Amino acid sequence: MQVLRLGDHGSAVAEIRTILASRGLLPEAPSTSTSHDQTPWSPPDAVFDAACDRAVRAFQQERGLIVDGIVGYATYTALREASYRLGARILLYRLSAPMTGDDVATLQSRLQNLGYYHGLVDGIFGDVTHNAVCLYQTEYGLQSDGICGPSTLRSLERLGTRVTGGSPHAIREEEYVRKSGPQLTGKRILIDPGVESPVGDENAILWDLAARLEGRMSAAGMETFLSHDAKTVPTDDDRVRVANLADVDLMISLRTGRYPNEKASGVAGFYFGTSHGSYSTIGRNLAGYIQREIVARTDLLDCRTHPRTWNILRATRMPVVVVEAGYITNSHDATELSRPDIRDTIAEAILVAVKRLYLLGENDRPTGTYTFAELLAAEQVTG
Repeated sequence: MQVLRLGDHGSAVAEIRTILASRGLLPEAPSTSTSHDQTPWSPPDAVFDAACDRAVRAFQQERGLIVDGIVGYATYTALREASYRLGARILLYRLSAPMTGDDVATLQSRLQNLGYYHGLVDGIFGDVTHNAVCLYQTEYGLQSDGICGPSTLRSLERLGTRVTGGSPHAIREEEYVRKSGPQLTGKRILIDPGVESPVGDENAILWDLAARLEGRMSAAGMETFLSHDAKTVPTDDDRVRVANLADVDLMISLRTGRYPNEKASGVAGFYFGTSHGSYSTIGRNLAGYIQREIVARTDLLDCRTHPRTWNILRATRMPVVVVEAGYITNSHDATELSRPDIRDTIAEAILVAVKRLYLLGENDRPTGTYTFAELLAAEQVTG
């Protein structure tokens, strides 16, 4: 799609402004300012002006997107999803192209409060949402076709909610981890080197880090998979498809940060989370463990962990953590990442963090003190 930014104009900008206005981020009435950006065929409500730029950034911040003021594929998709309100269209399960939008998220939230939906409130009408609608329809005497049309919507409106608060999905995630036990042996992990180019220093660093992590995980008895080979640079949608087909327990995406200002530095972690309070509990916990272990073992700046709605976090069926292990555009971080011993340290930190996730706080060690040798010894004792 066309990428839109400050200074652009046209019908696509008008659509964006309309959606932003509907969310209260822009005034409903177009500005009457005579900006030099305008042309005779571009009315004020079709110009990407400074106010529109600020509104786009506010929307990106609200939706857990990269805040750059640029309307690319991810931001435009999120804007379109935000334009849907429950009842404005019929919702149904489409295997090849699932419906997405705020109306789907509202439906999921209502079904969750009624006790029928137990997944993430992610705004994706998948099979779990379809089954929840079918179950609701069956119990309330409606045609059980999984289609959320007028009759189902009227029923939901009349019924209201039984209970609010809590997250059945979080309980299920935590119970799954508890039942799988503290041992790493047999756990299935997808390692995703998040390279942007098949060549260059960043590519070499991420592939080497992935290899070191894979070696340590294999030594601990884990089943490891790579999301792609070294010759390809898949899109995030490609990575999601691979992860879902591999049917793994966890996915860890390794990346480096980039920023025009070279002063930007540090390590950060990301997990799925939305502005309406839905998030992956296991993803959040693992991101926190990884962040603390890396910070404790290196001198990389602590940029903390953050919820995001990136597709690689939202569309996967398992908990996913994106680890940005330093900024390749920062001289200090780049120098650190170029050192094999630092990459060894980061790989060990990630493995220990995964172990902490499955230990659930039992027989744990202080952050930064659990070594690879001790971990292997513990695995052999409990094996």
